[in-house]
Amino acid sequence: MGASAKGQDPRGRKGEVKSVREETARAPGRRRHCHCPALQATQSPLKDASARARRSRPRTNLTAAPPGLAGLPRPAVQARNGARGTQPEPEEEEMMAGDRVAPVPAVIVRLAAVGFLLILILCSSPAAVVVVSARTIGQTCALDRNCAAGLHCETCVANGNVRPRCTRVTPVDPQTKARDLPFNRYAWLTTHNSFARLGQKSQTGVAIATPWNQQDTVTEQLNNGVRGLMLDMYDFRNDIWLCHSFGGICQNFTAFQPAVNVLREVERFLSRNPAEVVTIFVEDYVESPMGLTRVLNASGLARYMFPVSRMPKSGGDWPLLSDMVRDNHRLLVFTSKSAKEAAEGIAYEWRYVVENQYGTKGMVKGTCHNRAESAAMNDLSRSLVLVNYFRDLPNFPEACKDNSAPLMDVLNVCHAKSGDRWANFIAVDFYKRSDRGGAAEATDKANGGLVCSCGSISACNANGTCTPRHGKTPKGIFNASSAAAAWRPPPVLQWQRLVLLPALLAVLLGQ
Repeated sequence: MGASAKGQDPRGRKGEVKSVREETARAPGRRRHCHCPALQATQSPLKDASARARRSRPRTNLTAAPPGLAGLPRPAVQARNGARGTQPEPEEEEMMAGDRVAPVPAVIVRLAAVGFLLILILCSSPAAVVVVSARTIGQTCALDRNCAAGLHCETCVANGNVRPRCTRVTPVDPQTKARDLPFNRYAWLTTHNSFARLGQKSQTGVAIATPWNQQDTVTEQLNNGVRGLMLDMYDFRNDIWLCHSFGGICQNFTAFQPAVNVLREVERFLSRNPAEVVTIFVEDYVESPMGLTRVLNASGLARYMFPVSRMPKSGGDWPLLSDMVRDNHRLLVFTSKSAKEAAEGIAYEWRYVVENQYGTKGMVKGTCHNRAESAAMNDLSRSLVLVNYFRDLPNFPEACKDNSAPLMDVLNVCHAKSGDRWANFIAVDFYKRSDRGGAAEATDKANGGLVCSCGSISACNANGTCTPRHGKTPKGIFNASSAAAAWRPPPVLQWQRLVLLPALLAVLLGQ
């Protein structure tokens, strides 16, 4: 718009403005596209000037005419702003938004995002700990972690308890009450066929066609306070295996694993727990010369073995438990073969232990007679008492009932039949199953009688008195940790790692 624009008649420009005014009056709600060269020449400079003016001074009146158009009638000013009702220009929208809400600084947004991502990562970490209320014996539960330390969540349909409840697994550690008593003044929870874990496959590669007797590994049993293990050992594949027999011989489908594997679990436990004592009862079918000695040496257990020479031969007290721990003689091994005491220095069980009838015959109510290989239950020349209470064929559903009131009954009967001696070893199948206290409570009862003449070891006081029980979870149990008191959520998922960590880096590095 150079020379041609300058040469126009001013009156002609007024005429063009007049025509614009008339057009605006005729169509006030329609957006106008002006083809007037004279007015177009004034719009761009006026727009730029008004925008600069609005930025340099506070906003006063959005409807006021911009500088340079003050002389125009109001309809023309509205046309200048666009026939859009009351909507302002983009610059006016920015000013209005600024008047209403101040923008959040980017650094604050970034910090908030970083904090949120850190919370997600920490909550997904296995190190995160959530404290919840632990439920006690007999209370309903959904998972093991709902229950207090030494308990787990289980039903006992055989006893009519169809709702899962917290039941005892772990007995009280008698050493929390007394350490300086003879070994025969303590009771220990014992597992029958400790190696025969529910669902375990044979290491021969063949499916096992023989019953299972326990729910967890030997390591888990020891961690739960089991201190007596019953292991059946056979010659098999030029080695010593843990096995059930079929026709008196270990077969591929009755063999579990080489005995050295389980014995190494015991060795690891003893090395990590220098105050604990473990007893192994070997149902011995090993015929190879020095077979038991060989496998004990291979497992590293030989250095812990209590010497036969120190075992009382005619009754009387055993050495103090504290002395056995001090001397690192923390493993007792008994064999069912008498000749091996002289040949290999492994104690013949029934020279030191009286034992009641095992299997279904030993579960008859009101009875407690000795098994054939054992001396009479009241023979005081044997200082240790072993009480069995398990079926010929293990029965997982019924075990919770067997390990409850009937087990307590046989414990009391055998106490009377054994010359008023409480059992030192209480052997059961599926030791974790019961309707409440189970085998753990039976062990506590025997320890209470042996250590302080109380109804339970949990009631024993240091001064020899007994504290009345209140039905709460006893103190001093072997496994002091509780999944309910300190529950750790599962490890962070791989997709969380892939998403959260890159997102955190993007926020930190973003501008």
